[in-house]
Amino acid sequence: MIQPQPLKPGDTIGVIAPASPPNLEQLENALPFFEKLQLNIKLGKHVKNVNGYLAGTDEERLEDLHDMFLDPEVNGIICAGGGYGTSRIALNIDYDLIEHNPKIFWGYSDITYLHTAIRQQTDLVTFHGPMLASDIGKDDFHDISKQSFNQLFQPKLLIYNEDISPLTVLSNGKAEGKIVGGNLSLVVNTLGGPFEIETKDKLLFIEDIDEPPYRIDSFLSQLKNAGKLDEAAGIVIGDFKHAEPTNDRPSFTLGEVLDHYFIHQSKPIIKGFNIGHCQPHFSIPLGVHATLSSETKSLIIQPGVMTGGRNHED
Repeated sequence: MIQPQPLKPGDTIGVIAPASPPNLEQLENALPFFEKLQLNIKLGKHVKNVNGYLAGTDEERLEDLHDMFLDPEVNGIICAGGGYGTSRIALNIDYDLIEHNPKIFWGYSDITYLHTAIRQQTDLVTFHGPMLASDIGKDDFHDISKQSFNQLFQPKLLIYNEDISPLTVLSNGKAEGKIVGGNLSLVVNTLGGPFEIETKDKLLFIEDIDEPPYRIDSFLSQLKNAGKLDEAAGIVIGDFKHAEPTNDRPSFTLGEVLDHYFIHQSKPIIKGFNIGHCQPHFSIPLGVHATLSSETKSLIIQPGVMTGGRNHED
C-alpha cells in the first residue's frame, strides 16, 4: 500500500465537496479547528456550488478533486461533507494522477465510494473520518473525534477497545488483514461495477445512518449473496444511527438483523464501534493491516501515514 506523507504545522489542507452541497455556515464554523492544528485551508473552486442535490456539476466536482491532488501546495484533502454523488464521478477520475501525487484523503459516508475506488485503483491508504460541515463545525464535535486527527501528523498505532465504548462479540475468533469498507449502502453500491469492493482475507468495516432494519437486512443479504461476507476474514460493525422501523408495521430490530447474518460464524465479528455517523467518531485509515480479536475485544490498526522514509507498507 502507498501511505501518504504525514502533515506538519504550516501545511495546507484542501477542502472539496465531491457529493452533496455542504452546509456553508457549519463549514465556516469548522475552520478554526484547523487553525488550532496550525494548518492552512484552501477551498476548492466549486466547493460552494449547488446543482440540485449535488455540489456542482459532475465536471466541477471532478475538477476540484483533480486540482487538489495535483496542487503541490496542498498536503492533504478533507471532504466538506457527504450526501450523494461520488459514484457519478468515479469512472472519470484520473487514478494515475492520484497514484503519482499521493496525499492524505479524508472523509466518510458517501465518500466510501471514493475510498474504495481510489484504494483499489491506486493502493493509496485513505482515511475514514469526520468532515467539516457534517461534524467538525457542529457544537457536539467530541474530543475523541478531535484527537483522531493526530494520526495525520505522525504514524500512530490505533487501538480500539472497551475503554472507548462497550463492544459485543457476535462471533469468536482472531483475524488479521487490511481493513476496508465504510458506509454499508455505498459498499453495496459498488457491487457489479468496476470498483466492486474486494473483501477476500480482509476485515470488512460497515456503518450506516437513517436506514431501517429491513434496508440493512437487504444490504447484508446482497453482500452475502455476492460472497463478500463469507470472503472477509472478520467483520467490524460500526455505528448504525437511527436504525429504527419507519412505521408501525411488525419489524425485526437492528440487533436481530445483525444476529441473523453474523452470530456464531467462523470468524471474529464484533459490534459497538463508535465509527461512523456518531460522536465520538473514531477515525481510521483504510487499506492498512489490522487485527480484530474477540478474546481481547479489540481492533488494532497500523498507522496510515508514512513512517520514516518508507513509501510502501509491506
